[in-house]
Amino acid sequence: MPEALLKEPLNLLSRADASRKIANGKLKVETKSAFGQYMTPATVASFMASLFPAPSSQNIRLLDPGAGVGSLTSAFVEHLCKGKNGYRIDLDAYEIDSVMRSYLEKNLDLCEITAAKSGGSVAWRIIAEDFITEASKKAASLNSLWPEKVDKYTHCIMNPPYKKISSASRHRACLRTAGIETVNLYSAFVALSLLLLEKGGYLVAIIPRSFCNGPYYRPFREFMLKHAAVRRIHLFGSRNKAFREDKVLQENIIVALEKGGLQKGVTVSTSTDDTFSDTFISDYQFREIVREDDKELFIHIPATPEADFLDDAKAFNYSLSQLGIQVSTGPVVDFRMKDHLKAMPEAGTVPLLYPCHFKGQSMQWPIVGGKKPNAILCNKETQKWLYPNGFYTVVRRFSSKEERRRIVASVVAPAVFGGVEKLGLENHLNVFHSNKGPLTEALARGLSVFLNSTAVDDNFRRFSGHTQVNATDLKLMKYPSRKALIELGQWAIKQGELTQDMIDEEMERIAE
Repeated sequence: MPEALLKEPLNLLSRADASRKIANGKLKVETKSAFGQYMTPATVASFMASLFPAPSSQNIRLLDPGAGVGSLTSAFVEHLCKGKNGYRIDLDAYEIDSVMRSYLEKNLDLCEITAAKSGGSVAWRIIAEDFITEASKKAASLNSLWPEKVDKYTHCIMNPPYKKISSASRHRACLRTAGIETVNLYSAFVALSLLLLEKGGYLVAIIPRSFCNGPYYRPFREFMLKHAAVRRIHLFGSRNKAFREDKVLQENIIVALEKGGLQKGVTVSTSTDDTFSDTFISDYQFREIVREDDKELFIHIPATPEADFLDDAKAFNYSLSQLGIQVSTGPVVDFRMKDHLKAMPEAGTVPLLYPCHFKGQSMQWPIVGGKKPNAILCNKETQKWLYPNGFYTVVRRFSSKEERRRIVASVVAPAVFGGVEKLGLENHLNVFHSNKGPLTEALARGLSVFLNSTAVDDNFRRFSGHTQVNATDLKLMKYPSRKALIELGQWAIKQGELTQDMIDEEMERIAE
């Protein structure tokens, strides 16, 4: 290292952030998309580094998979080397992109200088290999009959790539050799890193929130909770602020995990954005994060320290199966039934309902000149996909990113269609039904009132960070009794048009 650098005033993280911006400008959009990698801003990197507890040893083995230009490692070193502590850091930094590696080398040189000033040292190596391939080999060897010696890490800091893994891909095959079953690069990076940590080792990662619920990530949730204790979760109030420069709309969280730790309480913090200027911290019991009776292991993240309204209210403690109600995705997949779809109703057709036919508490059908068909032929090829005409509660599967609510419920009102016997319900709707038959009007409207309450929307956001509402999510929620839902529906019928305040006040009344 040039001695002249030792005389320069160093701000390690600001140097790394400057190189991040330069490198980011050189990367092609296609390259970013192919690797699924978005580099970490300095404020986020610094916050993540602060989440590590004080090391119990002077000797640290640090893993930074997908290191980029070294922002996270720079933040880690800067945080650790504030005093004359003499930490000896051995770093493995994985980075496959040649543009970023050139900046990474320079920033790791600066890490060496910073550590030396505090009486410590940084010994680093850049590994220009695919992390999943290399780490899977190491992890698999740990479980073999003749395990190889693998030097495990004490710390890991990461911003892994985000990209789906095909079930037939090389990455999926590699992961299976290590006993890992997961569907995205980011969850694969976390799982492999946990295997390569020693007991008591700490991992801090910024990752999408999508793993918190849904069936596809259940094996990963099970793996993570088996191998580590959750110590900290940080939630951003604004969806698009963690990686604002890259216009990433994926909702991200920061997690801190302790390998092999005893699971106790979990600290949850929130901030509006990546300035962390309004960070609010609360402690929760683990059973408030992962429910004891939840076989799916959904991870709930409370956004406020107040007790969750639905959890507190004993009146809301019924499963759909106990109520004799089912929920399914709408059975009509339009692109598979193109030959049977009609723009407008005509002889031999029945109504076909899309999300666009529902506007709040009202229905609009047919929509003249709309983009979606309004009808489907009723014949021997389509009949098995149709429901009897009647009252149903429907919830859109997808809401727009800008929409205030995640759960938007409406009621299918059969009088709109006249005397038809059947209905088509398209696949972008979740449908509440009774053994594929209609509900009573009061029950359908009561369900709609309950699902449209602020309490339900807030509760749903505790475990779901994306805009999709799956039937599985709705099945796992707790509901009022059938009697209470019918009373809600009867109240709604008498009121006519409902406001949000009216719904929330009535919900509080039935919870008492």
